[in-house]
Amino acid sequence: MKASLIVAAVAAGALSLVALQGIPGQKPHAASFGVVEAGIPEMRDAMAKGRVTSRELVAQYLMRIATYDHRVHAALAVNPRALAEADALDRERAAGRLRGPLHGIPVALKDNIHTTDMPTTGGALAFAGYVPPYEATLTKSLLDAGAIIVAKTGMTELANWVAGNPDPMPGNYNAVGRFGYNPYDPRPDPREATFDGRPALQTGGSSSGIGTAASFWAANVGSDTGGSIISPSNANMLVGIRPTIGRVSRYGVIPITADHDTAGPMARTVADAAIMLGALEGAAPDPHDPATTTCTPPPGRDYTKFLKADALKGARIGIPRAFYYDRIALNGDAPGRPEGIGTTTTITAGRGGLNPAQAKAMNEAIDVLKQQGAIVVDPADVPSFAAKDPKDNFAAWDFCSGAEHAKGRDEQCSVNFKYGMKRDFNAWLNTLGSSAPVKTLTELREWNLAHQKAGAIKYGQSRLDISDEMDLVGDRARNDADDRKDKLLSRDKGIDGALKANRLDAILTPGGAGAGLAARAGYPIVVVPFAMVPNAPTPPFPAGFDARPGPFGVGFTGTACSEPRLIELAYAFEQATKKRVPPASTP
Repeated sequence: MKASLIVAAVAAGALSLVALQGIPGQKPHAASFGVVEAGIPEMRDAMAKGRVTSRELVAQYLMRIATYDHRVHAALAVNPRALAEADALDRERAAGRLRGPLHGIPVALKDNIHTTDMPTTGGALAFAGYVPPYEATLTKSLLDAGAIIVAKTGMTELANWVAGNPDPMPGNYNAVGRFGYNPYDPRPDPREATFDGRPALQTGGSSSGIGTAASFWAANVGSDTGGSIISPSNANMLVGIRPTIGRVSRYGVIPITADHDTAGPMARTVADAAIMLGALEGAAPDPHDPATTTCTPPPGRDYTKFLKADALKGARIGIPRAFYYDRIALNGDAPGRPEGIGTTTTITAGRGGLNPAQAKAMNEAIDVLKQQGAIVVDPADVPSFAAKDPKDNFAAWDFCSGAEHAKGRDEQCSVNFKYGMKRDFNAWLNTLGSSAPVKTLTELREWNLAHQKAGAIKYGQSRLDISDEMDLVGDRARNDADDRKDKLLSRDKGIDGALKANRLDAILTPGGAGAGLAARAGYPIVVVPFAMVPNAPTPPFPAGFDARPGPFGVGFTGTACSEPRLIELAYAFEQATKKRVPPASTP
């Protein structure tokens, strides 16, 4: 049975309980409060005033999942105890006990985050139905804050570390639930070369923001190694916060590499994301994750105190023109390559840059900053993107990610992701003990090959292959050297270089483009919804396919542990613009 059908069956069964049982001593009043586009503060206020109960919130969300998830495939599993958990939280509220800032609020987790009452599969067929023996630290933190984990979201399988070239896995595909679709245009790609069920409008990466955009739950938790919080948040018109590594414990999250992995919130508003971040962050360092000593939490882990509508006044915001806004040409680059804008193909030289619709949106965003009193420093280039020598340019130093980057052919890319996957994935498997479906990365690859006809590796497993060939002892020096270069180009000659040279609070990047630099640095970035731009890929869609526009946001990036300041800036920008619109496909 497909995951969407399971979701619908569970939801329908749960809703029958609502009709038959209700809550003793309480009158139903869910009709007075609707969950569509409702923020966490609104839900908390409505529950405090008796306008709605947690059970009624859960019931409304389950109804939406049952009604619309067959179109977008947002959930891989739904919590069968969600209503019972809501009842318990409602009783606690009635008795005057509130656990924390998410008391009674339904949220979802990416399906690489451990829960012990639902499977944690990472989307991999080898882990289908697998329930781990322990909860992730962040899961416990959310439950302690009063949240109800109502569902596990779809994702690109194993956070998109299964198949790169020659047959890259499309975003938001996994063997357990297949493709997820963007609620702003939930149709498959009709082009012949990509007619395999993948979405026509990209979902943005491995962490599904689909269900949050469609109001299937209040917010969700994603994970990010190279952009999988920021890119899907941008693509689904959400606010996403990729925190500094260590701000949120990674214990109990299926890894790619501990050097870059982090979990973080995805929500419809900055306020919701700030509340989620406070609930995710531990009150004390997690002994299972030494990185959790990196940042000091704000008092009470309360990020809502940074929701300041006037925070842009006097703020110094840099515009990193090189690469992010304008194309760059490096020494040795070919003189030109085809670039498609709409249905027109032109020959342009260089790397990066924006198409006209994106450039128009960013010019408008910069105007907003100025109108709100920000000091805009333009240009404020990131040094490692302005460098002409490819050896010194971040754009020319990607992570090794496909079959073409096998050992012996990986001199021009960082081995950290493929090395870290073998090191940290095997270490994670070891924490599962005897319950682990496979014991090593090698066993997973062998299992996938044995179950290829069952759909285990539709796009191959080139990323798993190049990871498994790494020698954790013999290749350690190479990994350490590449990690140092990663940090040099992303920190000293990257984000910190731009911030210090121009005395900036943050840099402003287009859409999800800033995700890669922040991820390699391990620094925070917040993306905020702002515009809709045409969905005009190359090659173009066939005549007669009316592609709907896709969301396009702006990113605020800062140095390590600067989440409070970035939340201030993001909130002020959001309040000055209020450009988020809900998807019409899930009314």
